[in-house]
Amino acid sequence: MSMNILVIDDEPPIRKLLRMGLATQGYETFEAPNARAALDVLSRETVDLIILDLGLPDMRGHDLLRLIRKDHRDLPVVVLSSRDDEAGKVEALDLGADDYVTKPFGMGELLARIRAALRHQLAVQGERALFEVDGLSVDLVRRLVRVRGEEVKLTPREYDFLRVLIQHAGKALTHAQLMSEVSTSSDPQYLRVYMRQLRLKLEADPERPRILLTETGVGYRLRAPEDEARA
Repeated sequence: MSMNILVIDDEPPIRKLLRMGLATQGYETFEAPNARAALDVLSRETVDLIILDLGLPDMRGHDLLRLIRKDHRDLPVVVLSSRDDEAGKVEALDLGADDYVTKPFGMGELLARIRAALRHQLAVQGERALFEVDGLSVDLVRRLVRVRGEEVKLTPREYDFLRVLIQHAGKALTHAQLMSEVSTSSDPQYLRVYMRQLRLKLEADPERPRILLTETGVGYRLRAPEDEARA
């Protein structure tokens, strides 16, 4: 359920600092010391956010940002810049960077900028940053799931199904729609197993679900907050 952050910086001490600081917040990191390595990671891995140092050895950070934006228009990017590079920060923002942090920086400030960039991405995509209904709370920025205040651990696939249901909360999704969003399998039993697992973790009474509802003959529907307000 962790988010993947790509750190692009040619300084090993900075990458180590970021790796350790991000790990304390549950983020997984990929590291790239130059533009070539960064593009290779982006071609192979799923990345949720990029931290980009503008001073790279093999390419201007701005040129790399321009390349990233061609294929990853909505991927959040937080730029690391030197204190006296005002023009560089402005250029990066004009090229599509979401925010910047000036070196030297504190981890608290960087983490706040990361959360803000992720919240903004969710807002642009029309998603809630925090989904709450009937005791269930899902922080889509941190990928934290709580039931009645207690954190619940979901497998990556369970979280993927829950995320899709949240995106369409209140709407009935067919078996085919859910499977096409999350899995390559077409076996309905596969989906039933995951829905059962989610109910066991999220519902007070899995045999009488109030959150993850079955739409007979159709599929499943996640109860929307508006439904709770009307109840």
